[in-house]
Amino acid sequence: MILGSGDYRYDMEWDWGTTPDGWTLGWIGGVATDSQDRVYVYNRGTHPMVVFDPQGNVLTHWGDDFLPHAHGIYIDGDDMLWLTDQKAQAVFKCTTDGEILQTIGTPGRIGSEGVPFHDPTDAFPTSSGEIFVSDGYGNAHCHRFSADGELTASWGTPGTKTGEFVLPHSVWVDPRDRVWVADRENRRIQLFDRDGGFIEEWTGIDRPTDFHAVDDEVVFVAELDAGIAVLDLDGGVVVRFGTMGNGRDEFVAPHGIWLDSQGCLYLCEVQRDDKIHKLTPA
Repeated sequence: MILGSGDYRYDMEWDWGTTPDGWTLGWIGGVATDSQDRVYVYNRGTHPMVVFDPQGNVLTHWGDDFLPHAHGIYIDGDDMLWLTDQKAQAVFKCTTDGEILQTIGTPGRIGSEGVPFHDPTDAFPTSSGEIFVSDGYGNAHCHRFSADGELTASWGTPGTKTGEFVLPHSVWVDPRDRVWVADRENRRIQLFDRDGGFIEEWTGIDRPTDFHAVDDEVVFVAELDAGIAVLDLDGGVVVRFGTMGNGRDEFVAPHGIWLDSQGCLYLCEVQRDDKIHKLTPA
């Protein structure tokens, strides 16, 4: 099944990944690859972190003791994993074998309104060492932390006006130093400066759930109600592809997206079990 068009055409592999008998991945919060193209599937099934090789074979698993509810994942240039766990109320910085190096937030403690965290969704570490976190399900905020985990800024409030959020679901800082926030239930992306000053909004996005940039020109966006959109840095839609449905080669609820070093796309879903798709450039 070929999806996309122009420079963004992909052969979609159905039922990618093989797990041992008795395992389930359940709903998959996020997916990312490291410098060796090992695939980290952050899920709500038998084991919260399952690591695959590029062919879909399980290499290892970990996280059973500290990851109760998988949501967002990001792997930085040093192969450090930044895991946002919705019910642990924390962001964990981990090695590729699951050693916790840093914890942001107090695991198990829900913050009061506007205070980190109440069901957070995603984290993004910048090259300067700062960490931005979208605090989405219980709060309607974004937070900025210093490299040592000190809270340095917060912004947002529930609502539909600019600077307000209804479920901030993912966060990313682009090469122009703008903070992108996937304002999912407002069906838009909002852009801010690093202090939370509003810059602009892009509407017409179908419930954005995750970002992944491949260069300084385009960003892949998982859309819960549509599939995949490729945007330029001015918010223009380069291409959008994917068919919504419960059948083969269709998407129900795209939730996390990542590209490996070979240009292969990985897209994971919620609202149906064990669905992670590999899309290879066609």
